[in-house]
Amino acid sequence: MTELSPAQHLRNRLAAHLEVLYPQLGNAGLIEEMIAAMALDQRCFMPEAHKNHWDESDALVITYGDSILRDGEWPLHTLHDFLRRELRGVVSGVHILPFYPYSSDDGFSVINYVEVNPSLGDWQDVSAIARDFDLMADLVINHCSSRSLWFENFKQRRDPGQDYFVEVDPSVDLSAVVRPRTSPLLSEVQTLDGKRHVWCTFSHDQVDLNFENPKVLLEFIKIIRYYLDMGVKIFRLDAVAFLWKIPGTSSLNLEQTHEAVRLLRSLIEHAVPDAIIITETNIPLRENLAYFGNANEAHMVYNFSLPPLLINTLVTGSSRALKTWMMGMPAAQDGTTYFNFIASHDGIGLRPAEGLLDDEEIKALVGVMQKSGGRVSWRALANGENRPYEINISLFDAMRRRLDGSHGGDGEDGYQEQRFICAHALMLAVQGVPAFYIHSLLATENDENRVLHTSHNRAINRHQWSADNLEEQLATTSHHARIFAVLKELIKLRAKQPAFHPNAAQYPLHLGDHVFGLRRECHTEGSAGQSLLAIYNISACAQTLAMSSLNLDADKHWRELLSDTDIHPEAGDIVLPPYAYCWLASRP
Repeated sequence: MTELSPAQHLRNRLAAHLEVLYPQLGNAGLIEEMIAAMALDQRCFMPEAHKNHWDESDALVITYGDSILRDGEWPLHTLHDFLRRELRGVVSGVHILPFYPYSSDDGFSVINYVEVNPSLGDWQDVSAIARDFDLMADLVINHCSSRSLWFENFKQRRDPGQDYFVEVDPSVDLSAVVRPRTSPLLSEVQTLDGKRHVWCTFSHDQVDLNFENPKVLLEFIKIIRYYLDMGVKIFRLDAVAFLWKIPGTSSLNLEQTHEAVRLLRSLIEHAVPDAIIITETNIPLRENLAYFGNANEAHMVYNFSLPPLLINTLVTGSSRALKTWMMGMPAAQDGTTYFNFIASHDGIGLRPAEGLLDDEEIKALVGVMQKSGGRVSWRALANGENRPYEINISLFDAMRRRLDGSHGGDGEDGYQEQRFICAHALMLAVQGVPAFYIHSLLATENDENRVLHTSHNRAINRHQWSADNLEEQLATTSHHARIFAVLKELIKLRAKQPAFHPNAAQYPLHLGDHVFGLRRECHTEGSAGQSLLAIYNISACAQTLAMSSLNLDADKHWRELLSDTDIHPEAGDIVLPPYAYCWLASRP
């Protein structure tokens, strides 16, 4: 059999993708347009299947471009200075949330995809960060701003843009459409041709793009090429699950959406073989996992079930739901893995907890978060009811109380810091690549003033630090300094353990309701590799474990990594104070 060249291999794949997306079109010309838009007519690589582009040393920080501000300095300069000074050698990558000109939603209503918001800096600043860290950027692909040139052209009925948006007759039955918001789905706009109704999944300032028009897909291929040239390595496909619309369906996770992701993957990996796609799909677990495809869609999927389950575990003191979920988690095959996090610029999504926590458990979790200053965002159901969609709260304040309220009647028991650190130590042990929202690394509290100023619930966890104030806090014994130091050391220690490779095998342990444990196994060719047990007391009471119950391999030498002490597999007990944890690792 004749081996195909990379270019012919790509053309064959594109033809298969386009047959699903645009079966009515003759796609030969479109294939060549896509190849030219990605500059693959100049240089085309052959991607290696099932290759892991990550290892145990990888961890990311998530931040806005202006999360840290200094008078007289561009925010991207300030951010870069902080990253180099505090996180070089700790994290491998940085996700800078949308840094483009925007009209609302803190960047996710993009006016111009190929410009940097002038209030932050310019592309030179972005590229400078990309030279020091793997850069993750948002491809806000489902919608754009109502103030964008494309939408202005839509209203004026001129190109480019006049056919870039989804027009729907308001008499059409759209009741099956799944919504993440309570606003009306359709927005009435005045055009040169009269009133039109356009599809708006999220807000009327975020108008959904029409990917049934291949010109829209071509626009985003050009944008992707530009981002690659500017140093972007990791693409976060924002809200991609809503990409394709068909009235009469849920318009969520449609086959055409998956095919579009596969097409983008084909183009990106033939252009830059070690580039990575991450799908941001805040949906129930099974639907989320489908974005791995056959290791031909997303390289990583957001592990959206982890945040609500992990927070619930720490505030209830029960590992039941977390352990049950983890026992059913499929191992990510080589070339794919999970993107783990506890907090982000958004809130704690509750849809991924559906079927994992029952309605009463979700209600109780929402209640304790509200007592700690959290807000609730809602989504509309087809029957007209509203259901909690996400909890908006800083992660540090989310750990303020225990759910049982046995101490003083409100659950505050003095263990806030311990719960907070325990949650991150647990997240670091889970199969996948860990990511830390900057306000979790810094243990930032709820920003009530920002909520009042913006009238948006999500602003509660989007604080902007004064660089001078932050430096002062980190130079003291503040909780910010204490927690930041502990988390940095944990990340660095994790990076040295082969058993924490994002694809190393993972087995939940059965240690009772108040203790959670994982066994990780890294099997290297020709040797057994490292075994590691990560064990956590997720309760406010001390817990004792017999060493014999852990079933450690007697023919291996074991060491507790955090205290750097030898462990004897059959000798004595492990005593864990409230919210304490240990990492037991085999060594040669």
